[in-house]
Amino acid sequence: MYKQIAANKRNTIFIMIGFVLFIAAIGAAFAYFFHDWWISVWVIVIALMYAIIQYFAAGPLAVAMTGAREIKKRDNPHLYNTVENLAITAGLPMPKVYIINDAAPNAFATGRDPEHAIVAATTGLLDIMDNKELTAVMAHELSHVKNYDIRVSMITFGLVCIVGFISDLGIRMMWLTSDHDNEDSSPVGLIVIVLTSILAPIVASIAQMAVSREREYLADASAAHLTRYPEGMISALKKLDTHARPMKHQNPATEALFINNPLRKSAINNLFSTHPPIEKRIERLERGKDKF
Repeated sequence: MYKQIAANKRNTIFIMIGFVLFIAAIGAAFAYFFHDWWISVWVIVIALMYAIIQYFAAGPLAVAMTGAREIKKRDNPHLYNTVENLAITAGLPMPKVYIINDAAPNAFATGRDPEHAIVAATTGLLDIMDNKELTAVMAHELSHVKNYDIRVSMITFGLVCIVGFISDLGIRMMWLTSDHDNEDSSPVGLIVIVLTSILAPIVASIAQMAVSREREYLADASAAHLTRYPEGMISALKKLDTHARPMKHQNPATEALFINNPLRKSAINNLFSTHPPIEKRIERLERGKDKF
């Protein structure tokens, strides 16, 4: 498992570098079409500035999007004590604990690092999980914190958003630019910018999906290792599968944060889901039982 964590961290660096190069390529395509190479420089500068802002603002923004509210120990001693005990066991600072008033069973973690982490659970999750299952779910979320998945998720989310924004901006600029201004633009340049604007967000979403799926598998295994009770995680996943339902406050931007897909099921959502199928997650835990 530790080798997998190290490998995932290395792969994350490569993916981040790939995203930056990808954004630079988008800027180069726009610069080629508009005959202004300063565009590519500004695209990279804007992308980096956005990523920095996202790094500090994503946690509170995710909380606002989900409608979560912070609690203290007196508000829900069971949930608070569960998180506190797990944080001590994992050697982590105590994260802020939130509850989402939603019947859909789900949970998420966010924040830029363990010192600024947030974990949240829905009322629906608290209603159906027994003590061991709730412990497993919160161990899963704290594993995201300990493995620095929360930081990667924020950075990846920010880069995916900026790719979509730049692509949308570029194609709008293309249609708003007069024919006279672009009379010397080659058909090749037009084809390149159209393909770039259409395909770039799809490629970015696929990259985000690949990162998130592997980290869900790792968080499941880390939770089983932390609790020394893989059956708790397996049982919790089975309940999440059985009682799965879309959340009231749905936003594709926060999908990757949750332990289970919070969106309505559809062909498009399933195709680009950031979550691997629950049955495959259970299979991996079943195969690795003896290792925990």
